[in-house]
Amino acid sequence: MSTYEKLLELKKRKGAGYLVLIDPDKQPLEDAVSFAKHCEESGADGFLVGGSLLFSNQFDELIRAVKETVSIPVILFPGNGQQLSSHADAILFLSLISGRNAHYLIGEQVLSAPKIKAMKLEPISTGYVLIESGKTTAAEFMSHTKPIPREKPEIAVAHALAAEFLGMKLIYLEAGSGAEYSVPESMIRAVSQSVSVPLIVGGGICSPEEAREKVKAGASFVVTGNILENKKNEHLIADFAKAAHND
Repeated sequence: MSTYEKLLELKKRKGAGYLVLIDPDKQPLEDAVSFAKHCEESGADGFLVGGSLLFSNQFDELIRAVKETVSIPVILFPGNGQQLSSHADAILFLSLISGRNAHYLIGEQVLSAPKIKAMKLEPISTGYVLIESGKTTAAEFMSHTKPIPREKPEIAVAHALAAEFLGMKLIYLEAGSGAEYSVPESMIRAVSQSVSVPLIVGGGICSPEEAREKVKAGASFVVTGNILENKKNEHLIADFAKAAHND
């Protein structure tokens, strides 16, 4: 069974899934491995690994170490074509469809595709949509693109439909790392009711209650990252998982 099929099965079985974002620059390798183990034990369904920038020279080693420690999917969430590792289960093959910068629509993908094939990584074609979050995020700044206004759900719907019609397997609504505001439920609801592919929602989700509202609105998977970088918040992982699973 492919990683994508596992995600579909998970969604069918649990209603929605909970993914934890690991930024290789935010914690040492040893801490990331112990954190990943704790996440799995607390009910997380998988990991996204990557960031807008990469200062660490241990990316491949981190992926290998995490993969050897956990049994749930470890999926690359690359900020650029340098964030690749053959040890991962799959890679979100992102196209930044909310922007009009050709490099992140198709350019980076062309450069990365031969490497991904050589590594025998499973690519999961994903329409990546940046949503206005109240502040300039790293993804917005680095990609030189504008996010979709948060009060314009119809624009998000049109982009999501285009992504599905182009054959993309996932839609990712992203408020961005450290977002001031998360993706509005009204936008999640409008998009989820318009497309048939799974919908990932991340950025600015700061509480299990907020995660639950995203799932109720139609999110297939919710992602948290920044909120868990403070070790004092790691106890929330189990609550985030329960919220996503509607336990």
